[in-house]
Amino acid sequence: MLLRVDFNVPIKPARRGGNGKVEDDFRIKKALPTIKFLIKKGAKIILITHLGKDGTASLEPIKKHFYAISKIAEDKVTFFENVRKFPGEMKNDLAFAKKLSTMGDIYVNEAFSVSHRKHVSIVLLPKYLPHFAGLDFEKEVRNLSHAFEKPKHPFLFILGGAKFSTKMPLIKKYFKLADYVFIGGALANDFLKAKGCKIGKSLVSDNNYGILEFLKNKKLILPTDFVMKDGAIIDTGEETVKNLALIIKKSKLILWNGPIGKYEDGGAKATKEVLRLVANSKAESIVGGGDTVVLINKMKIENKFSFVSTGGGAMLDFLAKGTLPGIKALRR
Repeated sequence: MLLRVDFNVPIKPARRGGNGKVEDDFRIKKALPTIKFLIKKGAKIILITHLGKDGTASLEPIKKHFYAISKIAEDKVTFFENVRKFPGEMKNDLAFAKKLSTMGDIYVNEAFSVSHRKHVSIVLLPKYLPHFAGLDFEKEVRNLSHAFEKPKHPFLFILGGAKFSTKMPLIKKYFKLADYVFIGGALANDFLKAKGCKIGKSLVSDNNYGILEFLKNKKLILPTDFVMKDGAIIDTGEETVKNLALIIKKSKLILWNGPIGKYEDGGAKATKEVLRLVANSKAESIVGGGDTVVLINKMKIENKFSFVSTGGGAMLDFLAKGTLPGIKALRR
């Protein structure tokens, strides 16, 4: 079995040599049920993953952590090299795909979180081998589809983080589907500036993305107060969280991607408070986004949500388009 996983997880650098340690193993744990299922069926598995953007990172800390937490013998599961080490991977090169495909008999994609990429190990391996989706991959598609296939109402959509350009298709789509759209994090700065609010040195986009039209929409909810640091907004304020709590309480579906504060600069308080409110609500809750998931794991509340996605960019693309290159490749 060639099993594509996404073990591109944060590694804490070692102080005195060595390869460091895995800081967050959420994605590794999510792949274990598929790996154990395949082993039970008699398969020998070659795991294919990338680590880092350029392929130079060593997989040693990943391997060490994987065998330690899974207790799986190395004769059952082996690792291919960091797949981005090979230029053909990201170039989606046919010759590299053919070569890679000769290593196995069957291909399984258990890397939903990187399935928005048109790379060899995502879209071309299914061309040469019998192929299937992993167990968690199927869960991702099934649960995230709840947000746009007959969603429950009242429906609250919470969107945070930055990168306005990547989230614009999502904002447009969910203004139509949701009953309430709360914009937080750095994304909110653009809206607040367009409203005439003083935002100091806070991060804003270069383009306006037609924000004025959204400001007229009654579904839009923006922060009414914030926490400032060095002249910039770093977090959502307490009054906003209280207002959001009332909407969370009456919602039947809550979809959330991205933190609503500048997580890395100490602006995680509001995100944590709202995570607890959503976790304790009676609503169906679908949550994702890198920093948001890291907080959920630190708070040990993953099992209180209906579904926590492994995807960042892949989650955004799937919610906006209803499919991904990796999904299309499996359906051929």
